[in-house]
Amino acid sequence: GASFFFICIYLHIGRGLYYGSYLYKETWNIGVVLLLLVMMTAFVGYVLPWGQMSFWGATVITNLLSAVPYVGNTLVQWIWGGFSVDNATLTRFFAFHFLLPFIIAAVTMIHLLFLHETGSNNPLGLNSDVDKISFHPYFSYKDLL
Repeated sequence: GASFFFICIYLHIGRGLYYGSYLYKETWNIGVVLLLLVMMTAFVGYVLPWGQMSFWGATVITNLLSAVPYVGNTLVQWIWGGFSVDNATLTRFFAFHFLLPFIIAAVTMIHLLFLHETGSNNPLGLNSDVDKISFHPYFSYKDLL
């Protein structure tokens, strides 16, 4: 499931690059934040089975954060919940894996709000104001469905 989700995300990013959607900086940057949040969720989900690959994956990837100047080691120890990857780390990663999808849903709503503000990039590149309708209530109702 997660692999197919990432394929869809990469196709969405590729479409955005092809049609120049990166020119809408706010919408694009929120999309980048969404990508990072989804990658974090996938990583903590990868650790949850708590096998050898999961343990060493958690050890290696979280130790990369120790390269952050001044606060790196403190940040790593906070994520671990101690001085090494242990049961406290697993508990924290489970909590992150539960909470991050709610944050992703909220940021997705913000992404859609910015998308409706700037307008979607269409493949034809035509901009016609003739058949536009107001955002609320029409698109609000459509997004709720």
